[in-house]
Amino acid sequence: MALPDTQSKRFFESLSGAGKAIAVLTSGGDAQGMNAAVRAVVRMGIYVGAKVYFIREGYQGMVDGGEDNIEEASWESVSSMLQMGGTVIGSARCKEFRTHEGRLKAAHNLVQRGITNLCVIGGDGSLTGANLFREEWSGLLEELVQQGSVDEDAVQKYSALHIVGMVGSIDNDFCGTDMTIGTDSALHRIIEVVDAIMTTAQSHQRTFVLEVMGRHWPFHINGRSPSACLPRYLALVSALACGADWVLIPEMPPEDGWEEKMCQKLSANRAGMKRLNIIIVAEGAVDCNNTPITSDNVKDLVVRCLGFDTRVTILGHVQRGGTPSAFDRILASRMGVEAVLALLETTANTPACVVSLCGNQAVRLPLMECVQMTQEVQKAMDEKKFEEATDFNVAVLNVGAPAAGMNAAVRSAVRVGISEGHKMFAVNDGFEGFYKGQIKEIKWADVGGWTGQGGSLLGTKRTLPAKHVEKIAEQMRANNINALLVIGGFEAYLGLMELLDARGKYEEFCVPMVMVPATVSNNVPGSDLSIGADTALNAITDTCDRIKQSASGTKRRVFIIETMGGYCGYLASVGGLAAGADAAYIYEEPFDIRDLQSNVEHLTEKMKGAIQRGLVLRNENSNENYTTDFIYQLYSEEGKGVFDCRKNVLGHMQQGGAPSPFDRNFGTKISAKAMQWLSKKLKETFRQGRVFANTEDSCCLLGMRRRALVFQPVVQLKDETDFVHRIPKEQWWLKLRPLMKILAKYKTSYDVSDSGQLEHVVRNVRPKESDPSGAM
Repeated sequence: MALPDTQSKRFFESLSGAGKAIAVLTSGGDAQGMNAAVRAVVRMGIYVGAKVYFIREGYQGMVDGGEDNIEEASWESVSSMLQMGGTVIGSARCKEFRTHEGRLKAAHNLVQRGITNLCVIGGDGSLTGANLFREEWSGLLEELVQQGSVDEDAVQKYSALHIVGMVGSIDNDFCGTDMTIGTDSALHRIIEVVDAIMTTAQSHQRTFVLEVMGRHWPFHINGRSPSACLPRYLALVSALACGADWVLIPEMPPEDGWEEKMCQKLSANRAGMKRLNIIIVAEGAVDCNNTPITSDNVKDLVVRCLGFDTRVTILGHVQRGGTPSAFDRILASRMGVEAVLALLETTANTPACVVSLCGNQAVRLPLMECVQMTQEVQKAMDEKKFEEATDFNVAVLNVGAPAAGMNAAVRSAVRVGISEGHKMFAVNDGFEGFYKGQIKEIKWADVGGWTGQGGSLLGTKRTLPAKHVEKIAEQMRANNINALLVIGGFEAYLGLMELLDARGKYEEFCVPMVMVPATVSNNVPGSDLSIGADTALNAITDTCDRIKQSASGTKRRVFIIETMGGYCGYLASVGGLAAGADAAYIYEEPFDIRDLQSNVEHLTEKMKGAIQRGLVLRNENSNENYTTDFIYQLYSEEGKGVFDCRKNVLGHMQQGGAPSPFDRNFGTKISAKAMQWLSKKLKETFRQGRVFANTEDSCCLLGMRRRALVFQPVVQLKDETDFVHRIPKEQWWLKLRPLMKILAKYKTSYDVSDSGQLEHVVRNVRPKESDPSGAM
């Protein structure tokens, strides 16, 4: 249903881009996801009525000018761009733009086309150059008037240049944003290589030294780079995600004697029957005396001291290659839309801003403050040692359906728990294994190599504890379990509440308990994100990419794809945004036969244009009557003579496979934080030789809420939960639904809040008949 005319008018007038011209360029090193950002800027700009231009080859194209370098973009010109790596519009270093004369030429080229809004996708150097250009703008126009290149009217009409930046860099080296566009995709490439190497390393008992690409800094301050607030992210996180034995980065130079310590660790691992060793070396790594440490140095050291068969692999530009991950596509799309909104709201006195990711929110921050922080801040690298802890017994179990990243979370919990002095116990097969007594102590070496394993090595089942609570209490008592860490989905949430309710009858449950959300459905109340959801999104995106590619030689074809998720439409909606879908049907946004008919008409119009293929996603429980088969048959019948249809039910392939770098990293971090919380609670509740915890805040769920990881008592989450449909009553990702529709050229209603965040009313609005669409 459409909004009333007056309300729709207010929404659209508040964000009108009529009469404005926006240019988008990519500068500096390329990064996967840049094309998704360009696509979002172009389509959002056209959507609000602005003219949008490509500036090809970065600042070089702006300086050179001409129709080949500054070209007006159309809706169709960014089709099939979403899944492409690198930058389609090109990027080049430009020495001339660093000169006043070069910037004067660039200003003339922009004024000729009436461009006063720039969207710059690049690193801190590119954004700094853009800000300088903005500050000089009025002076440059005056010079052009004096030269007779432009008239006085142009100075008045184009008096201010507005800049919005997005950071595209695989290095994640920009202060102010949690993730830069391209970083997650680069991690995918590294992890793919490590996973492939591990099989051959295990076969031959080899040690592999992996050199990871990182940004080169021209000088060091006291042995540390100017970006000491930003350690070599790729090296550090890839080491975390693949369970490396040793990592060397320049921001944390190893102390004297590191060679002996590393060799001792490698030797101990080999003695413990570990058949492989992985050492990660960031390019530019140095020791505490500022002496370079290269991958060849490390290899020679291992061969000389231990005699291990050792190989070196240098990743280099492989990290920049390949298709962007689902995370980068979604991040870039959100940032691109937010950048256009920022340009529409800016005034002559608004400082240049950069669109950043903070937690799970897109925010706008002053560009130069972020650049200054990136270039100048030094972070103290104080060694953080675990405090000594009393020896407690902590049990960890997986509950619900398997999710990629569960094993990384278990590994992290076990090793952090052991580091803090606890004895860790693994429970096999969830609550079912708990009451059957399938409990055993798990040691440090037992979880080696778990990070990259998919599924649940502990075993997981959907069984809830209520029917067997007495037997579980007996097992808690028999094994002297002092705390519980439950990793799982909605069943884990329900199970924890049942154990909380049982405290009145069984004191064994009066211990600290915490849950970490892990489910592909991402339907756990109290958390914006769950372990496993990112891997499932990548599986959906990869499949959609292949399906679209299969249609490249076939004209006029629409694909109907069914995703998992129960009643939660997260995978269908966010997967649709990442894959460039034309529509996504979900339970949370009711639809009827009129909406289906409208979507068919939308695709029929689209097929008349240059883009002659369509993609439709449907959540498995979106509607009990409008099934995937029904929608397939409806589209096939109504599209006769215009397009044909194919359908694909993705099924459990969304749960399988190796976890993505995001899920490995997220699982590792959130589980470690959960263990630290348990340690704190155990100390607080240890009285007279026993642990006793019966308050609400001793049974919590640890979730990502907006910008932070937050511990929330599960009892307080009851009011936020739709128990019938097993979903939260409010879901943040519904705010992304309009973005998918906008980028697919539907007319949808939206507004902008005071904070600059995109708010909306989730409704389908029929597209104009004369408005052919192109979603992909």
